[in-house]
Amino acid sequence: MSGRGPGTVLRDILRLEDVPAATIDIIVEAQADILALQDVDFDAGGSTIGALRDALAERGLDYPYIVSLRPNSGWPTGVDIDGDGRTDGPRDAHGYGRFNGEGGMAVLSRHPIREVRDFSDLLWQDLPDAAAAEVSPEAALPVLRLHSVAAWDIEVLIDGQPFRVLTSHASAPVFDGPEDRNGLRNADELRFWHMYLDGEWTPSGEPFEAEHFAYMGTLNLDPEHGEGRRFALLDLLSHHAVQDPEPQSPYGAATADWDDPNPGDLRVDYVLPSRSLTVLGSAVIWPEDGPLAEAAAQATDHRLVWVDVDF
Repeated sequence: MSGRGPGTVLRDILRLEDVPAATIDIIVEAQADILALQDVDFDAGGSTIGALRDALAERGLDYPYIVSLRPNSGWPTGVDIDGDGRTDGPRDAHGYGRFNGEGGMAVLSRHPIREVRDFSDLLWQDLPDAAAAEVSPEAALPVLRLHSVAAWDIEVLIDGQPFRVLTSHASAPVFDGPEDRNGLRNADELRFWHMYLDGEWTPSGEPFEAEHFAYMGTLNLDPEHGEGRRFALLDLLSHHAVQDPEPQSPYGAATADWDDPNPGDLRVDYVLPSRSLTVLGSAVIWPEDGPLAEAAAQATDHRLVWVDVDF
């Protein structure tokens, strides 16, 4: 639900155009208690995500609690990042975007939200051992942020117990040149979460300490196929604090329906619960046929991933 200009997605939701209607069908099918949305346009008044919430409520799915914060995508840096002699292009923003708010994130919850830690303003060069200086103009280093979209740590109260939702949308490790700038940035965005989970480093505030949590988001990297620096993903998947349920669909573990043979269908979207949680089930909503299959294909080239847990 990312449009070509501000307000276009809001318009489409209000009209229940094809893509929002299909997206709503998939969300209703999932019946999630906590929903992390990727690539949904942001506006300062919350009109777009509010309209989506209202449309879901009309289908009997209520989300009284929402996190929707200004993303880095489309936020100008004022620096010529891509070397085309201009400073106002979509690739000159902190994250690719034709306008600020394009392709943001949101979290919808049936349970109360208490605390939100927003790490979206962390400079890329401030991550320990970052690759920023290797592939970014010197003028960009004091302003360029690590996360191309956003990174949040959200505390949700479930029956009075704290549960943390860690979410982000990492850069795609493609659309660059031999310098592999996007690949290096993707790896650093994934390293951020590994370091944060270690509890020994945090960009601001208290180190991460939580018994029950889950990472929910788009890491834009497949464990075996496609481009990217896989070590960063494999390190995160094998972190001692998380477990990987490896959700499946009739098409295997893939979560994105991309052109064959290159890049092909890849697993790039993840829900990684903490090891303290008991996994009761998991899947990728990717039906082979029927109305829901048509809705999944129409909504987005990514597929919804769900994990059911108990604690």
